[in-house]
Amino acid sequence: MITHPTLQLTIDCAEPERIAAFWAAALGYEVEPPPASFATWRAYWLDQGVPEEELGTGDCSDSVIDPRGVGPRSWFQQVPESKAVKNRLHLDLGVSGGRSVSFATRKERVLAEMTRLESLGASRQRIQDSENSGSFSVVMQDPERNEFCVH
Repeated sequence: MITHPTLQLTIDCAEPERIAAFWAAALGYEVEPPPASFATWRAYWLDQGVPEEELGTGDCSDSVIDPRGVGPRSWFQQVPESKAVKNRLHLDLGVSGGRSVSFATRKERVLAEMTRLESLGASRQRIQDSENSGSFSVVMQDPERNEFCVH
């Protein structure tokens, strides 16, 4: 029997717990609880033999999951280097309802989501507004400057 692979997004970052909390709130996900019988992810990883010095700080709550079980798990991997160039991959958050919704309503929804994400620590890079083509989106960055779009 052939099985289908699952998808996990892995995003490099400096502060995994902070970025996991941001994306959980941004996506309506939740920070993934540690496996049963472990109080924290740190306790789990130590039990698995991962050296303390590889775990960074905090309780290692560095992954988020979709509570509906539909979207992919995302893991925020701590790396020593900082972001230096534009992402080769970015996330698109679709909140407008698509082209069957009026341009004015789509624009209103995208701007409302942009404002919500800014309150969570994201920053706006630019607004792309083309009523002629029916396109409206916002290019943003998460708290560690990873680009993503809201449309």
